[in-house]
Amino acid sequence: MSRKVKSGLIQMSVPMSEGEGSIVEIKDAMIQKHIPFIEAAGKQGVQILCLQEIFNGPYFCPGQDNAWYEAAEPIPGKTTILMQELAKKYNMVIVVPIYEQEMPGVLYNTAVVIDADGTILGKYRKNHIPHVAPGFFEKYFFKPGNLGYPVFQTKYAKVGVYICYDRHFPEGARELGLNGAEIVYNPSATVAGLSQYLWKLEQPAHAAANGYFMGCINRVGIEKPWNIGMFYGSSYFVDPKGQIFSQASEDKDELLVAEFDLDMITEVRSVWQFYRDRRPETYKRITEF
Repeated sequence: MSRKVKSGLIQMSVPMSEGEGSIVEIKDAMIQKHIPFIEAAGKQGVQILCLQEIFNGPYFCPGQDNAWYEAAEPIPGKTTILMQELAKKYNMVIVVPIYEQEMPGVLYNTAVVIDADGTILGKYRKNHIPHVAPGFFEKYFFKPGNLGYPVFQTKYAKVGVYICYDRHFPEGARELGLNGAEIVYNPSATVAGLSQYLWKLEQPAHAAANGYFMGCINRVGIEKPWNIGMFYGSSYFVDPKGQIFSQASEDKDELLVAEFDLDMITEVRSVWQFYRDRRPETYKRITEF
């Protein structure tokens, strides 16, 4: 019996940014812009939906303004409670990347995994935090994750999350596979330039090396006042062979929907025996530095 899953990815530009309203107003505008897309996914029968990195606001990390600490919120909180209601309404798993406040002064770049009945299954906190000029001053805003590489048994599949800059590190991608992930979602915020060629290289490589599906999401547009470049969309799904089989546009708000069969994981791993042939006892140097 096949295990077909219909999944969706939403890539979005910001309707409001710094200087155009309060932080609360900016967040609310972004959430309201997302809701019709989330509901469209539910009406199309999407079973697992993933949103972009820090989906309910701009990518504020090109600056170093501590006013944006106000954008962080607890889990559960206003945004996650709304997403729980939508998940339950449409019987749809939703991966919700937000700016998390664990307590005042302790802030993470987090993705919450909400099951189809509205239950919060858990969260992933971004482990690899860049601090690269120009434009990616994330250490100013986020603590490194401390929850490892969890995999969540949702109603439809075993789901893992890797966030943006994480994708440059194959070690965590392997951990997700070892922890049983069938689909790994990578919500991102990446602009045209130095790393663009890696967008279609690294994640297909992770999918092939680990024998799982990936859903990779990037936002779209230029975000003022930072103007660090064009967020080029191009969200996509890739299969366990490393083949991209569905892709969104580069420049518009879009819900990308694709259906795929999880049984392909078994088929691929029966050919490429990477888990059988691993030699972890020879990799100790990786953790010595």
